[in-house]
Amino acid sequence: MYNSKSSFQNVKKKYLQFLKSQEVLSEPFRDKLGQLKKFYIPIAKSIYNIYENGKITKVIGLTGGQGSGKSTISNILKIVLKEYFNLETVIFSIDDFYKTFKDRKKMSKKISPLFLTRGVPGTHETKLLYNCIKNLKRKNFKKITIPKFDKSIDDRLPKNKWQKIKKKPNIVIFEGWCVGVKPQKNKDLLVPVNTLEKINDKKKIWRTRINQELKNQYKKIFDLIDISIFLKVPNFKYVYKWRLLQEKKLKTASKGKKIMNSKQIKEFIMYYERLTKHMLKNLSHQTDILIKIDKKHKLKSLKLN
Repeated sequence: MYNSKSSFQNVKKKYLQFLKSQEVLSEPFRDKLGQLKKFYIPIAKSIYNIYENGKITKVIGLTGGQGSGKSTISNILKIVLKEYFNLETVIFSIDDFYKTFKDRKKMSKKISPLFLTRGVPGTHETKLLYNCIKNLKRKNFKKITIPKFDKSIDDRLPKNKWQKIKKKPNIVIFEGWCVGVKPQKNKDLLVPVNTLEKINDKKKIWRTRINQELKNQYKKIFDLIDISIFLKVPNFKYVYKWRLLQEKKLKTASKGKKIMNSKQIKEFIMYYERLTKHMLKNLSHQTDILIKIDKKHKLKSLKLN
């Protein structure tokens, strides 16, 4: 059950504790509570209503450009779903399913040097990801482990550090920058979108392979999603701005390991530019829940389709 005064107080308490831990309490207290009431509770209620219809594990596909707040929003939804609706939630990112550095190196030699850099479709272990979601949705649940990827070392962590799921979840939040994205039309691949493609993908081998991956392996994975959420950023330039902030946080958390500078980040997000712009143009009409993010990085509007 939900909607009791005590459950809201629990949500509010856990929500503010989480924001404090993330160092995002600089805005007025009233604004933070407003975001909780206007956005997070209605989204969680929508998820709850869909879950209650069949009471089987539902997978939420949450997507948005780099630095749009996917991880933060996922964790807040987990708090609301637990404290307000008594639903157990598991969160994981498509990023944790990146191929190992060794495997990407092999792919870069075999297909295109651009596949050495993690990020685009084709650089994930799709079979492992597909099986993971299928196992989480399975009626006869068996405990599983979910990989962990360390961006500061650009490689997957050993299995003893993977996330252990011992109990069948009610809700799975599967988040990532390209989760749910559909392939482009072949004609859209003809013109390069930036200097990376113009110089390093003259024969369109890299972007064509990415598109093929979306049509095949990734479609099978995204078809397992029950509810899609899209965080729409104002435009692509904010991806760079917010990714820069993200890298600064990573630097603090990883104690000075392999961290990118501003120039490297500019080059890095070129790998993401094509699909991010494709998503900004098309995904608003294809998603179940649309959240628009304003230029100050705050939730601006909510549309439940």
